[in-house]
Amino acid sequence: MTLAVKSLVILTVLLAGLWAYAIHCARAHEARAEAAFPPEGEIIEVDGHPVHAVVMGPKDAPAVVLIHGASGNTRDMTFDLAPKLASDYRVIVFDRPGLGYTARINQSGATIGQQADLLQQAASQLGAERPIVLGHSYGGAVALAWALNHPEAISGLVMLAGAAKPWESALSTYYKVLSHPLLGPLVIPFLTAFVDDSRVEQAVGEIFEPQTAPDGYLHHIGAGLTLRRHSLRANALQRANLLAEVTAIHHRYGEIDLPVEILHGTADTTVGLHIHAAPLSRQIGGAILTSLPGIGHMPQHAVPDQVIAAILRVAVRARLHPAD
Repeated sequence: MTLAVKSLVILTVLLAGLWAYAIHCARAHEARAEAAFPPEGEIIEVDGHPVHAVVMGPKDAPAVVLIHGASGNTRDMTFDLAPKLASDYRVIVFDRPGLGYTARINQSGATIGQQADLLQQAASQLGAERPIVLGHSYGGAVALAWALNHPEAISGLVMLAGAAKPWESALSTYYKVLSHPLLGPLVIPFLTAFVDDSRVEQAVGEIFEPQTAPDGYLHHIGAGLTLRRHSLRANALQRANLLAEVTAIHHRYGEIDLPVEILHGTADTTVGLHIHAAPLSRQIGGAILTSLPGIGHMPQHAVPDQVIAAILRVAVRARLHPAD
């Protein structure tokens, strides 16, 4: 055996050992995360597909569905917004497909339309035939797809720092790598294995700027859930596909004939107000845009009372709640 062949064999063995070790550590990290942060609600099946739903509030109250953004899960909404709403509404919080404890729809990245279809069926299965739907950030695009594809199954729409219109900035290197058909499956196990939960908590904290995350939030969200291999891959594929999906539907927003409230912070550098919220408000007849001075990308935590007030306005306009 030549030196070159011996070197190749040794390198192959070392790489195989490193890969096996990474997979072992990734599985251990995932197990710890799921033990520390189990499902908050119930797992229902929609045509055999597992969907995680947290349900709060009286059964006979108007229904509100809350849809989280990219990289998130139900815990973003259950930290404080959902409990605050639960005295007046039947609140349903879903994990989007591939995130939290809702299973992935496919291996190519569930489209916003596919996600809307699944969550609409899940809401109906839970008895919410025509809920108010609130979508935050990426979840706003899913909420818009719900309103377009299932207008008979929604009473009103609340867009919260929501992605709605095409944008020009390029996809980050992070999402390019993790969504790549070859690089993604190679890199992701190492992230799961060796990235500490505190790094995710730091990144989440930065999304709140110029505000700060409320006390207890960064622990509540369960950062380790985001670092699971299937969640990293699903989230990256969804984020990589979002621009094309929004571009395909944004010309149809004028079809939406519902009470619509749009809330967006003027200091939001993640989803720009003037790129998304402002043109969306002009496109939907009767939509009300509330600009939130100095507020960043997380209004549900920075100004929850204004979010709750917007939901009430939609409920009144949809005749789900009596006007004062």
